[in-house]
Formats: sequence, C-alpha cells, structure tokens
Amino acid sequence: MVTVDRPATSAPPAAAPDGAAEPGEALDAITLGRRIRAHRRRLGLTLDTLATAVDRAPSQISMIENGKREPRLSMLRLIAAALDTTVEELLRTDAPSARAALEIAVERAQRGPVFPALGLARIRVGPGQPDETLQTILTLHNEIERLHRERAATPEEARRANAQLRAEMRARDNYFPELEAQALELLTAVGHAGGPVSHQVVADMAAHLGFTLHYVGDLPHSTRSVTDKRNGRIYLPTEQAASRDSRSPILQAFASHLCGHAEPGNYADFLRQRVETNYLTAAILLPETDTLRLLNDAKAARRISLEDLRDAFSVSYETAAHRFTNLATARLGIPVHFMKVHESGTIIKAYENDDVQFPSDALGAVEGSTVCRSWTARTVFDVPDRFSPWYQYTDTPAGTFWCTSRIEKAKEGDYSVSVGVPFAHVNWFRGRETPNRAVSHCPDESCCRRAPDDLSGRWAGQAWPVARTPTSLIAALPTGTFPGVDPTEVYQFLEAHAPA
Repeated sequence: MVTVDRPATSAPPAAAPDGAAEPGEALDAITLGRRIRAHRRRLGLTLDTLATAVDRAPSQISMIENGKREPRLSMLRLIAAALDTTVEELLRTDAPSARAALEIAVERAQRGPVFPALGLARIRVGPGQPDETLQTILTLHNEIERLHRERAATPEEARRANAQLRAEMRARDNYFPELEAQALELLTAVGHAGGPVSHQVVADMAAHLGFTLHYVGDLPHSTRSVTDKRNGRIYLPTEQAASRDSRSPILQAFASHLCGHAEPGNYADFLRQRVETNYLTAAILLPETDTLRLLNDAKAARRISLEDLRDAFSVSYETAAHRFTNLATARLGIPVHFMKVHESGTIIKAYENDDVQFPSDALGAVEGSTVCRSWTARTVFDVPDRFSPWYQYTDTPAGTFWCTSRIEKAKEGDYSVSVGVPFAHVNWFRGRETPNRAVSHCPDESCCRRAPDDLSGRWAGQAWPVARTPTSLIAALPTGTFPGVDPTEVYQFLEAHAPA
C-alpha cells in the first residue's frame, strides 16, 4: 500500500492475476515509477511540466519515476489527475511495456544483494542501454543467484531466513505496534505507574498470566528458563550471571505465551519468534510512553544518549540500544542502524533503515560476515577506556555515519554494541562533537575483504589459524577456508612475527 513519502526499500510483490494490486499488497516502487513515466511520456509531458502540475520539484518526480521514493497517497492522487488516469491504474503491478519490464528487472537485480557482494558498480538504466545489454546483465545476475542457491545447505538456509526477516523489520521501521499494545495492556493490568519495571512487577505479571516461578539448581545448561505449560510453572536458575538481567528470563518465558507462539516449523519461524519475544520483553522493560518522553526531551535538548536510556530504566546497554531502534524512526523520525559484533569482527546481529551498507554475501545475509576494521563496531575494541562511550564518524561510499559504541562481556568473549545514524541526523545526539573519524572503502575488497597482494603472496597457503569466533556461530558463517577468520589480520600477524 502507499503510506509515506520515503526512500523505497520494500521488496517487489507478486503480480495479481489481472495485473492490479491486491488489497494489502506491498507497493513496488520501481514498477509504480515506470508506470508514471509511461503515462507522462504518453501525454508528451516533461518532468518539469508534471512537477509544476503537482507543485513539486522536478528532482522529486524524477526520484519517484526511478523507484527511489514512494509517494504519499495524496501525492499519488495529484499525479494521477495530472496524467489523466487513476490511482488504481498507476498501482497496477504489471509493467507498462516489455522494455519497462526489462528495466525493472535489472533495477531490482542491482538493488539486491548480488551487486554489492561482488563489489559491482551500478549502471544507469535508461533509454541509451540496448535491450541486449540489459538482458545480458540480467542473465548473468540470475545465474550467479542460481549458483548460490544450488549450493545452499542448512547454514545458507539460516542466512537466507535472517536476510528475509531483516528486510521485513526494515519495511516496518522495526516498530511493532501490536506488541507495544500488548506490553501496555500487561503493564496496566499489574498497576505499573511508570519508571523502571521492578523484579516484583515482573513477578506480578507472571502471576497475572497464571504462572508460578520456581528457582532450581539443575536447570539444563543450554537453557535460560523452562516453562511447564501444563502446570503453569516457569523454572529459572538459582544462580544468575552478573551480566544478566534477572527480569529478562521471566519476561521471555511468558512473552512467547503472550505472542501465541507454537513450536517453530523451520528456522525462519524460530528467528521470527525470537525477534517478537525480545521486542515484547524490551517494550515491557522500557514502556513506550515513558521511553518516548525521555527521548523526546533529549531530542529537544539535542542530547540523546543510550547511556541515559540504559540508566533511566535499569537495563543493559544492548537492551537500551534495541529499544532505541524500535522507536527511533517510527516515533522520532530518525533513521538508524544497529550492530552487535563479536571481538573477532563477526557480525552477530544487525539492522538498518538508514542505507548504511553492511557487508553481506550474495544472498543478502549479514549475520556471520566480518565488519570493516575501520567501522566503530571494530575500532571500539582498540580503545583503552572501556568506561566511557566511544563515538566516531565513518566516511563510507554510502555517506558519512556517526556511531556510538560500547563493549559488553559474555562467556563467549567481548562484544561491541553500536548504534549509528547518517550525518544529517547527528545533531540530536550527545557525542556529535567527537574528533574521532575513520574512512571505510567497503564493499571494495581491497579495504578489508582481501589481503594486499604482496602480503597474500607470501602467506597464502602457509597459515593455519583457529577461529576465535564461538563455535555456536560457525554454522551460520559464510563458507570459506577458515570461517570466522580474517585472513588479512592473520597474514599481518605472521608478517610481524616471522623470523628475519
């Protein structure tokens, strides 16, 4: 559906039988743009003429026609009227011509994961490109994608599921109003009056839902809690790690009950349930109304800080960072990205709706990839001061991004948790005055993904590293000689320590 005037990120929908958009179907911005262009040219109108008719700049109409921006419904009505057609006609999912269908397919291919993964520059798809050229590009793209899918095994299936779920989260700006409503209903039911949610309030929630809490010393080592659904009992460990929030296991145990989760039928179901459980848990610990009050006040003062959010609700930094991404775009109008990175450089979790270019494989999977060594999520590991937040600007091919990052400890090692925004939105945050700056050329392979030729020539085939990445993550890593290992880092180490 047409909703907001913003950069287009939604995946293309399947065509309805008659070519008309079905109710509830996601808008395909590229096809919409091509249909607008076809109607404009049919009438012999220029971009300037159409822009004047709808009282917009020609550059805005150009972005809509190129599928880079989704118009609001009110704008679409104006365009339809100026083109002597209807909104329904513009929203048809079939291409206006065979040539347009080819251009749309090539544009989709370029916006997919294959081009960035291979470091390919995008080409301008216009009338000057012969059909044969566009068809060749499309055929090569489809063959590369097919080969990757043929090699798919369980790890690849997991990465595809991660990529699809991340796209769904991006399409809704990582905001789940139905879960916000559930959190508010439960908080109201137990009489929560605002401020941090205490352990007693969480226990009252469990009782309200019909559960009793039982702390035992023999909980299975692989579990954080076990719920006996038949008898309404939640079993929890008697000992809690110092780094763990004792409220979270209780909330996560009954969050699945609130969400109506059944046993997951596949890995995609498992991931979606985990996202919903974690979201609902954070929405309870940081209630939307109270959290927005704090964040709006901080935005007005240009002092948004994740540390302040963490301290105000007595949660972990990671929980505060997750909660900020839930509300930043939908409720504060701030595009954002989030990363959790193991000290080995492996991305554990990632989310973006601000056009930052995460490293990915040709399937679009980010989790398991190695983040650029110049990004805040990696440079923070080299900062001696682990008490203060680390701020940094990073210049990338996609623009300049400001990030704030912290180190958190776990039994698998240290992790960095980072939240970032495009340069245009940094003025709302504390830490924007930082002089720390880095440059990243990723996804150019010469930046991080490939060792320099002279170094690789001396050490390729002569190194045998053992990955520091936790073994539980290896299965989800992209294939390679040594999954989870940065070969450039290994070669540099060997070069520095080799005998003269």
